[in-house]
Formats: sequence, structure tokens, C-alpha cells
Amino acid sequence: MTSPPRQISLGEFVTLMATLTALAALSIDMVLPALPAIGSSLGVQRSNDNQLIVSLLFLGFGLGQLFYGPLSDAVGRKPAAFVGLALFSAGCLIAVTSRSFPQMLAARFLQGLGVAGPRTITLALVRDRFEGRQMARVMSLITVVFILVPIVAPAIGQTVLALFGWRAIFGVYLAMSLLVTIWFAVRQEETLPPGRRMPLALGRMAAAARDVVSRRQSIGYTVAAGLVFGALIGYLTSAQQILQQEYSLGSRFPLFFAMVAFAIGAASFANASLVLRYGMRMLSTWSLRGIFLVSLVFAAIAAAWSGQPPLSWLMAYLMASFFGIGLLFGNLNALAMQPLGHIAGTGAAIVGGTSMLLSLVLGTAIGQSYDGTVLPLVLGFAILSACAMLASWWADGPAAQRASAPIGEADPTTGEIG
Repeated sequence: MTSPPRQISLGEFVTLMATLTALAALSIDMVLPALPAIGSSLGVQRSNDNQLIVSLLFLGFGLGQLFYGPLSDAVGRKPAAFVGLALFSAGCLIAVTSRSFPQMLAARFLQGLGVAGPRTITLALVRDRFEGRQMARVMSLITVVFILVPIVAPAIGQTVLALFGWRAIFGVYLAMSLLVTIWFAVRQEETLPPGRRMPLALGRMAAAARDVVSRRQSIGYTVAAGLVFGALIGYLTSAQQILQQEYSLGSRFPLFFAMVAFAIGAASFANASLVLRYGMRMLSTWSLRGIFLVSLVFAAIAAAWSGQPPLSWLMAYLMASFFGIGLLFGNLNALAMQPLGHIAGTGAAIVGGTSMLLSLVLGTAIGQSYDGTVLPLVLGFAILSACAMLASWWADGPAAQRASAPIGEADPTTGEIG
């Protein structure tokens, strides 16, 4: 008789999950300083087309989220994670050997499709092993790493680019993927026993999708999250052109990128305490209003400077806006998921995948509108935050507004204090 596998320690588990999660953040941000070098090497004619190296990763990531949740429920967490890590590694290998821009874009799509696996299954592994406050604590520790990675990733990418060339960046991705695959295979036990697995059925996915769409709160806040994340993707796809080229920051680009990333991290930490005091709806409402107003004002300022305001003013605007976005991320997704407790795993995949695909279309449109000024980005922020306010207002609807309880009384639909 074989003994059950021994659980790894809490410290190692958190470190392993954080490393798996970091693959996604590194895949997005580490390559940013290399975009012009990749485009030049692969014969790209329009500099805006270099943004597609980021966009195609998000496309794969969004589609992958719809796939891995149900797959892990059917075959187990570890096999599903191995599928994702294998696809990510294959994408890295194709990118290293790319000889044309379409080949690079295919590689990035495959990387995104693959890295969605570790990112999605990390949440399932934590949910399988912990619950309540302990689960919240573990997720907070993992989130710290996910927040810190974008702060340092561009600097790492720029160092690798300077020393070894852009292909070495994808070599680093590949090496990390192989190492974490071995670590995961040897040390992490399977957390979903065969008796708790559910068959992989398209009908169940379709029923869950209908459930999400039929719930006003879920679909409304999913759209709002997609609009907000669209602004972020618009920034990520054009940040290198704006900061490194338009403002001639050169090798200082990672430093200024880190400042904006720090604003998101600070907001995420602040949200943990603010949400207990003010509630998700109030924080989301005021954050969206703040982003809209500051974007409207800054658009007028930018226009007065012919689309290129002083760098210090731009950084102040970006840090203020991204602090608001940092407050919105967790709250909008939590509001979308609240009515979906009965289909939490599949519901999370649908909400996450739908919002990501919506944000990709909108963010790519903002990035492709880049014209050598910051105006397309700032106007994109203003328009998307205004639309997100409307989507949130619609999501609350008459029922939610009627349920707004008096001060001190819990809202029956959300558990928040009115």
C-alpha cells in the first residue's frame, strides 16, 4: 500500500506558485525594451506593428483562460499545468529561431496560450489546498510577486538585450519554463483526486456561459473589467514608443516603467484595507470617476503642448491613473464573480477570458492609434473609463440600487455595508 504524497511546505508552495505566476508577467514586460530590435531584425516596416508582439500574447492568454479551468477539473491540476508549460516552451523555442515577423507573432500567441495554464491553475491549486483567511493570506503573498515582477522585468530584459541580443530574452523564458516544470513535477502533489473530477463537456461550458450572460451583475462588471484592462493594454503596447522614443529616455525606460508599475502595486496593497471600509462598489465608482476626470483634464493639457507635455506631468498623470486602475482590478472581478459561487471555476474562466479578449481589442486599437503623441493613449483612458462607469451603473441595475441598505446595514446581494 502506497502512502499519500507528502505536501510541500507552505513557504515552498508559495514560492512555486509565485514563480508560475511570474511567468505571465515576465512574458509581457521583459520583452518591451527589445521591441524595436525585434522589429528591425524581422523586417517590420511600421513601428506600431511591433506592438503586435505584445498583443498576440494577450490574445493567446485570453483564449487559454477559457480552456484550462475546465481541463484541470477534468484531468487534474498537474496534467493541465504541464500542457500549458509545454505550449509556452514550444512558443519560446519558435521565438528564439524566428526568421520572419509572422513566425514571431505565432510564437507569441503560443506563449500566451501556454502561460495561461500556469496562471489559471495556480488559483485552482491554492483554492484546493486552502480556504478562508488562510487562502487570502497565500494569495496575497503570491500577488506580491506578481506586482513586483513588472517593476524589474523591463530592466532584466534590457540587460539581456544589451549583453546577448533579443533572442536571448526568449532563451531566458525557455530556461525558466523548463526549470519550473521540473520543480513543479517533482515537488507539487496533485490536489484534485479522481473522485472529485468532472468530465470535460462542452455542454457544461455553454451552460455556464449562459449563466454568466444572464446575470446582469456578472456580465456588466465583466465588461467594465475588460474596458479598464483595455486601457492597460493600450499603455503596455505603446509604452516603449512613448517613453523610450517620444521622450528619448533610452536606457532609462525601465526606471520610468517601474514607477508606473509601482503605482499599481501600491493601489493593490491599499485596496486590501480600503475595501473593508468602503466596499467594492464605492471604491470602483470613485476610481472610475477619478480616472475619467484626470484623463479629461490631462487631455486638454496634452493638446496645449501639441501632444507632448513635460515628462514630469505625464508621469504624474500615469501614476494617478494607474493607482485608480490598481484599485479596480480585484474589485471589478470580485463583483463579476459574486453571483457565480455555484460555478466558481468555470465562471472564473469565462469572466477572465471574456474580459481579456474585450480588453485586447480595445487596447490594440489604442496602441495602433499612436501618432507620436500621448493624446491617443490619454483619450483612450478617458473614453474607456467613461464606458466602464456606464457598464458598472448598468450592472447594478434597479435591483442592486434598491438593495442599497441604510448606513450600518449589510447589502443582501453583496454583504457590503451601505
